[in-house]
Amino acid sequence: MNLRIVLTLALAALPALVASAPDEVLLGRDEGYPPPPRPMQTHQQKHIVASFSGMDAILPHCSLAPSPTPAPLRPAAIAQPVTYRYQGRAFTLDDYMDHQRATAVVVVRDGELVAERYNYARTPEMRMLSNSIAKTLTALGIGAAIADGRIRSVDDRAAQYVPELKGTLYGETRIEDLLRMASGAKYVEDYTANDDRTRYNLLARREGVVAAARSITEREAAPGERFNYSGAQTDVLALVLRTATGKGLCEYLGDRIWRPMGAEARATYIINPGDGSEQAQGGFNATARDYARLGMLLANDGQAQGRQVVPRDWVLAMTDAARQPAAFRPGTMENRGNRYFGYGYQVWLLPGPDRQFALLGIYGQAIFVDPKHKLVMVHMAVARDASGDASGSRLGAERMALWRGVLAQTSP
Repeated sequence: MNLRIVLTLALAALPALVASAPDEVLLGRDEGYPPPPRPMQTHQQKHIVASFSGMDAILPHCSLAPSPTPAPLRPAAIAQPVTYRYQGRAFTLDDYMDHQRATAVVVVRDGELVAERYNYARTPEMRMLSNSIAKTLTALGIGAAIADGRIRSVDDRAAQYVPELKGTLYGETRIEDLLRMASGAKYVEDYTANDDRTRYNLLARREGVVAAARSITEREAAPGERFNYSGAQTDVLALVLRTATGKGLCEYLGDRIWRPMGAEARATYIINPGDGSEQAQGGFNATARDYARLGMLLANDGQAQGRQVVPRDWVLAMTDAARQPAAFRPGTMENRGNRYFGYGYQVWLLPGPDRQFALLGIYGQAIFVDPKHKLVMVHMAVARDASGDASGSRLGAERMALWRGVLAQTSP
């Protein structure tokens, strides 16, 4: 083969810094993407790049150690540029990085590194804030605790493990309904300054998660009846996990998930100042490559490096649309006027004949997974606003087009 062709193929999958990226100056390029002088400034435009790739340098945290034997990410045997179609035009992955405020995109197929790109001077070694991708880790922990005999059943109510929640709305909700975001609580999470999420998180930071959970008192639907997304439900699941196992999330998930799946680098959870607990609903930080390994764990139905880390049946319960009640399946689940996604156990379910699902976080964070083709796409970002991705903004639409392109191009 011609040497020039060999080099071209080899370089296609290597980490690449894109020459230009959207809003570079606004995001602080000329100052080296500076970290915030104060924690309250983490989401300001000039500081969000540094914050989202170094939140644990700004806020207190605990750590999950890497595996002594990391799962390998092999260079693709045959590398080719990633392409996709959007709004009637053809684009490449590099075009995407020029269009959108993505900090990292990593594509892995069956353990092979198909493509890897970074914007805004970010590098593979940096730990990226995942926002609500963290919720899926809590669900994996619940499954591990059931396998370990620490939690009896998803039919148990939260208060059976957290006595402080006895008689409260969340305390009297089944674990399964919390996993599906179906507690029935009246709770608005739309990322505005005065939504229920804002009030809940302020109380959690002052008095702890138990006090914040006790403050949610009104139901607007029967438990298990309908989907209503709220991070408070993940926090309650984390309370259950901590009390059932006697360990914090860093220790338990580190021992049961992070190291067994073959993580290469240290990961962290931001600590809630109100009670010293890990921020389960959105405070997890890891490298883009290790997020790809997490996606591979799910693509392989809970197996990594020849070991069943989480029971296969649990991963299917989390991610298989056919296992969810009709009201939670793609095409029927109502979510702010949209019926595209369904929802499993802390995982978004995609429509289509084959099982596909996504871990999604505000500001553009995502891990897309296709188990049939062992395909994973990690997408880290600093989107212009928190809710834009959920409401179908241009980033969300073009990101989905990129995923479809990856599927079409890399699936056999």
